[in-house]
Amino acid sequence: MRLLFPLLVVAGCAMSVPALALDAPASPPADRPLKEFVTAVEKDGSITFRLYAPSAKAVSVVLGSRDPLALQRSDDGVWSVKTEPLKPNLYEYYFNIDGFRSIDTGTNAPKPQRQVNTSLILVPGSILDTRNVAHGDLRLVTLHSKALNSERQMYVYTPPGYTDASKPLPVIYLYHGFGDTVASWVTQGRAPQILDNLLAEKKIEPMIVVIPDTETDIPDAIAENFPGADRRKNFYPINADAADRELTQDLIPYMKKHYRVRDNADGRAVVGLSQGGYQALVSGLSHLGTFGWVATFSGVSTTTVPNKAVDAALNDPAKINKALRGFTVTVGSKDQVTGKDIAGLKATLDEKKITHDYHEYPDLQHEMDVWRPSLIAFLEKVFKK
Repeated sequence: MRLLFPLLVVAGCAMSVPALALDAPASPPADRPLKEFVTAVEKDGSITFRLYAPSAKAVSVVLGSRDPLALQRSDDGVWSVKTEPLKPNLYEYYFNIDGFRSIDTGTNAPKPQRQVNTSLILVPGSILDTRNVAHGDLRLVTLHSKALNSERQMYVYTPPGYTDASKPLPVIYLYHGFGDTVASWVTQGRAPQILDNLLAEKKIEPMIVVIPDTETDIPDAIAENFPGADRRKNFYPINADAADRELTQDLIPYMKKHYRVRDNADGRAVVGLSQGGYQALVSGLSHLGTFGWVATFSGVSTTTVPNKAVDAALNDPAKINKALRGFTVTVGSKDQVTGKDIAGLKATLDEKKITHDYHEYPDLQHEMDVWRPSLIAFLEKVFKK
């Protein structure tokens, strides 16, 4: 019995330790070029997806809204599949590795998200390219928000040739959608490239674009604290109110103090996609004397997320028609996320005879292929004399 207790202790300790240590993940062999193991865009515009995963049992790739493509494993542990030639565009995709959703670790282009699970890849040849034209400046600005009592970041794009001596320029405040980050319109939306290229083609007016963070992350409105089913009821209203206070009390005054901007409604626009489209409605219609242009791309609306200030504005069509120089509403015809919101908003605008521009993108869903063209079309008409 004297020996039994120590043996039991040793046995208990042994049971708490894994029997085998986990092996380190495999790496591609060093005697071959890395291009043989990573995803690449081919000369004809097709994409060859590659993933080095010797121990995986099954791998597929989901490209945009397409059906999954199965990758085939070669003897060297590389899984691959090649698409047909694709039209020039920025595509999003992810791998399904034995049931686990993964970014493409062989590239350097993750989609900007609060929880990163998607990668991006550019097939060149469109307005989304970085072309040999005059380029504006993109600055990441950190400022203290008195409205939110926190340090906040936003991107500020200024057009080529802008200086502190420039004439005052109009400003767009451009909001991203739920689950994304302040970098979304920059990295996935390609807003800087679009602005540079449209300016080079003389299709738009010189302007400043401010890209705030749609998520305020105040204690009462941290996105991850809300179940998806309760988001519209509990999260969106609180967050939208906080973001509106930040915009009017912090961001607009900051831009007036630090940049050469126009200080009138005709020279100020608020735009957003999805959740950001709701933000554009809330801020744009709550402050008709502040903004002369409002645009919502596939936006959440008061059809599912009520807002007293927005509803009051919509019930005074004469005031909206007098105050707004442009009110834009767009959506994909197959949008299952906010299609009901946009349909409800459009019905109200039509019933109240509120002047607006409406465009429906056929056969598209809740996706960037709606929002980038929507932005381009809006830029080409906003701030025109």
